[in-house]
Amino acid sequence: MLGVGCIVEVGLALSSLARRCTMVRMRQRYLQEKAETHNTARRFWFLVFVLAVVGFIFVLRLAKFQILDKSMYQVLASDQYDLESKLLPSRGRILIKDPMDGKLYPLAANRDSWQVFAEPKNISDPVVTAHELSGVLGIPDVDLIAKLADKPDDPYEPITRDVETAVVEELRSKNLEGIGYARSIARLYPEKNMGGQVVGVVTQNDQGALEGRYGVEYTFDEQLAGHPGSFSVETDRAGRRIIFGQSKLIEATDGDDVILTLDRSIQFQACERIRQGVLNYQADNGTMIVMDSDTGAILAMCSFPDFDPSNLKEVEDVGIFNNPATFVAYEPGSVFKAITMAGGLNEDKVNPNTTYEDKGFLEIDDFTIKNSDGKVHGIKTMTEVLDESLNTGSIFVMRQLGKKVFQDYVKEFGFGESTGIELRPESSGDISSLENKGEIFAATASYGQGITVTPVQLIAAFGALANYGKLMRPYIVSEIIHADGTREVTEPKIVREVITQRSAQLITRMLTSVVEGTHGELAQVPGYWVAGKTGTAQVAKRGSRGYEANKFITTFIGYAPADEPEFVMLVKLENPKTTMWAASSAAPIFGDMAKYLLNYLNIKPTR
Repeated sequence: MLGVGCIVEVGLALSSLARRCTMVRMRQRYLQEKAETHNTARRFWFLVFVLAVVGFIFVLRLAKFQILDKSMYQVLASDQYDLESKLLPSRGRILIKDPMDGKLYPLAANRDSWQVFAEPKNISDPVVTAHELSGVLGIPDVDLIAKLADKPDDPYEPITRDVETAVVEELRSKNLEGIGYARSIARLYPEKNMGGQVVGVVTQNDQGALEGRYGVEYTFDEQLAGHPGSFSVETDRAGRRIIFGQSKLIEATDGDDVILTLDRSIQFQACERIRQGVLNYQADNGTMIVMDSDTGAILAMCSFPDFDPSNLKEVEDVGIFNNPATFVAYEPGSVFKAITMAGGLNEDKVNPNTTYEDKGFLEIDDFTIKNSDGKVHGIKTMTEVLDESLNTGSIFVMRQLGKKVFQDYVKEFGFGESTGIELRPESSGDISSLENKGEIFAATASYGQGITVTPVQLIAAFGALANYGKLMRPYIVSEIIHADGTREVTEPKIVREVITQRSAQLITRMLTSVVEGTHGELAQVPGYWVAGKTGTAQVAKRGSRGYEANKFITTFIGYAPADEPEFVMLVKLENPKTTMWAASSAAPIFGDMAKYLLNYLNIKPTR
């Protein structure tokens, strides 16, 4: 019994041990499976994390392509026209205002222009291609055949430039092999006969870009031109673009618009009147300037002969590009007597009633100076000196001032230096003779001989007489509109006060007397007081001393209404053939234009 019991106990023990071993193995298997499951989960979530990061990067890259780099990929997908439109800046416009309707009108704008070129190596039949081109471009077949056939391996051969878009479209419809087209910007000048020398011209440089020459086009070339854009992509060694490589697009910045101070209606009338004046008096050329006497803003500036900036092929003499108003210096003649007299009045050396005795001539430094009429006038007042334009009277005033003080006033009125007007090139004139020893140089300068000035210097100086003694800087640009929409407005600038208000009022009364007298009567406007001065100057010989025998330059400068001036105006004719006197040539042109201005500006009669 004992043995059986022992055997049973041992069996139970072994069974219990087996169960424990089984449970241990099951626990171990459970723990192992749990560990494997945990590792699997870790690998799964790690994979999910990696995929999420990759996806996020892809989304960011895609967003960059579709949003930030949208314009760049539009360029890649666009044609040559669209690409060039983003990389080539549009040149700014030159605008003029018409106060009648308040609108701006372009004196210079842009239009599309095309160059047609050939790739002879890609043309299988030059004769047929030349015939097709000839029918559209109007170029003889024989000339085109020579271009296309003589150099069969030539990769590039220009055919013609400045072709209109409609013509290019017609050529494209023919699908001519080996024929290409390059777009560029050309200049458009809609307003003809409105002052080509003020606006200027443009030419193409070696890169095909427009560059300003003369006038506003030249002075503001940098602002008008804008800044070209750029485009670059990352490529492999074979030159192929890498899809996800670095790319960069900088779009062009268009040029600024320049708004002139010119009044469209006044400019048109000035150009028409100076043209008619040159023709009527058979002059070589003529110039008219109208300026706001309070601010120095140029309301009109025109010369004749003029040129059409849109049609430079008709220009025979490139000298016509220079603006006579700012570039051509000349001896002004008797209009300068007003400047001399203003200095004498300001220094209290003379007054309108001061007298001197005119003997008809003066002997100075071995030279004999006479009045223009060669007559003896006897006792005369300073007012009569201007009325009758007496050379000896101007010398009398210069002597009262003294040579040094007289020279100082000439400089103070702005002669001998550029005015700073925004038109290049601008001449400074020449008053260097006043530095010479001897009284003769100051004596002749007192009545406008032996020194040279420009029309814009003269009108600025007379503007000081009209503006109560304050010399204003003449300017012709009202404002600049930048590409970002911001505006830069020109403010009037006082250069200096040359004479007192009292002196300015005195010289104005004396100049009013000139217009009321015989020398300036044709400059009168019924119902208004007009102040002004005539000037008939001899023309100096080029390259030698002395003056031309039968050549004269006539000038009239004045302002109105004399008591409260609204404008100052200059009229200049070079070598009029029908009359040698300013009183009968420049003065009536002034009077006609002044009448228009007073009516146009709605200025009520003051007489």
